[in-house]
Amino acid sequence: MEETRTLRSLTLGQILDKAIAGHPDNEAIVYVDRDLRLTYRQFGELVDRMARGLMALGVQKGEKVAIWSTNIPYWVALQFATAKIGAVLLTVNINYKRDELAYLLHQSETENMFLINGYQDTDYLQTVYELIPELKTQERGYLTSTEFPNLKRVFFLGPEKHRGLFSIPELLGLSAIITLDAYQSRQALNDPHDVVNMQYTSGTTGFPKGVMLTHYNIGNNGYYIGLNQNFGPKDRVCLPVPLFHCFGCVLGVLAAVNHAGTLVILETFDPVQIMASIEQEKCTALYGVPTMFIAVLEHKLFNKFDFSSLRTGIMAGSPCPIQVMRQVMEKMNMKEVTICYGLTEASPVITQTRIGDDIELQVTTVGRALPEIEVRIMDPETREVLPPGRQGEVCCRGYNVMRGYYNMPEATANAIDPDGWLHSGDLGVMDDNGYVSITGRHKDMIIRGGENIYPREIEEFLYKMEGISDVQVVGVPSRKYGEEVGAFIIQKKGHDLQSSDVQDFCKGKISRYKIPKFITFVNDYPMTASGKVQKYILRQKSSGIFPDQSA
Repeated sequence: MEETRTLRSLTLGQILDKAIAGHPDNEAIVYVDRDLRLTYRQFGELVDRMARGLMALGVQKGEKVAIWSTNIPYWVALQFATAKIGAVLLTVNINYKRDELAYLLHQSETENMFLINGYQDTDYLQTVYELIPELKTQERGYLTSTEFPNLKRVFFLGPEKHRGLFSIPELLGLSAIITLDAYQSRQALNDPHDVVNMQYTSGTTGFPKGVMLTHYNIGNNGYYIGLNQNFGPKDRVCLPVPLFHCFGCVLGVLAAVNHAGTLVILETFDPVQIMASIEQEKCTALYGVPTMFIAVLEHKLFNKFDFSSLRTGIMAGSPCPIQVMRQVMEKMNMKEVTICYGLTEASPVITQTRIGDDIELQVTTVGRALPEIEVRIMDPETREVLPPGRQGEVCCRGYNVMRGYYNMPEATANAIDPDGWLHSGDLGVMDDNGYVSITGRHKDMIIRGGENIYPREIEEFLYKMEGISDVQVVGVPSRKYGEEVGAFIIQKKGHDLQSSDVQDFCKGKISRYKIPKFITFVNDYPMTASGKVQKYILRQKSSGIFPDQSA
């Protein structure tokens, strides 16, 4: 396949309008579980009504619009509606608990927020009412919150009415107030280099940072991701990954819309629903982390479904075992599956395997650079460029590098050097053909089933617990998830904590996947001569301390 090396100066709204103009009757969005189908023309009309409704309520260019929701149909509409009026969509992790949400609203200075009832054991409405009690007493549209002074409006992503919140029917109804001229004038103010999306990613400092991404960043990244899968209007992408991740809203949504393909979206991950969607909708592509593919392949109903329509897709998030890749290619017919690697700060994909690459490259590398992106392996200390075969830090430069971290200039300068190179923190090796293999992490990040977890964030949280003197968090190997969170804790004198006490302290305050599964109490840590904790030794010790870790 010839790679078109032309960066496009389009806003997300213009990308959608191009798909509508070229393929108005092609299906844009499909939900099998509720038999919802929207053509590109119908989807565009919904987007425009939402956008005009937001304008009617006073949402200004540059305002942040947070969305705390599973993959419901309005999610993707809001992604484009905010883009069309120059607002910034702020994606919120659906696993967040109260403290994490409070931090995000503070740090981002968010003006608007959309939410659903809740997810799993977290009641989103109750959480928001606890954090913003003024919602129950103040007039809608005139919110003045003591705790969150920037917040102006809160919306419920559904027809139900809740005190202090605007409903979707109300939002859509208000669209009539805004004239077509006013709407077009607002869109004319947009520039492809404006920030359109903010996603929070944790860091070694322990606190999440708001990654600012532009139309140019993610629009072009989505285009090339789709190009490398040979996407066209006849492709139908089964998307069971979360939209709040770049995996969902860029690799999924923007790759499909750039090529006028169809998105077959699942609200949450469900192996049977995935298989039913593929068979019923004759999907040509499937996305997921390796654990998702394993769950489908090992499901007792696997042989009952027809996968003959599948051709391509993306596996990303963590390394794929070779036997799993073989099964995906043979049993699921995904002969042209691709592997992607990147990070949110890179919009997110830096490298991708190509259709036709042999299976060895698919499982031992993460592909080669996308068009218009430079990739180098640098010495983490000296920043010297290393030759093929030498391990160093994976760095990239190009259209895809983020604008920066919101209100964090120092952290931005640490991530992007003066020459424009984004430093990933991942260690890798490049071969003579430009294919990159990830060999480790310069940071201490834990990857649990595709979720990035930063030990420092959990350590900072656990320091608040009475009885804990010190805590070191590391990744413990896990057969199912790749890694689980393990905590080595030194107690204060006079305390007798149990593992269950620590886990109970975490429940309801931090996401469940961040709660340490493995906990042990120690008297001291292995240290370097300069007094730094040697976390790699704690990781090595974990196999003896936690014998059931691979269960």
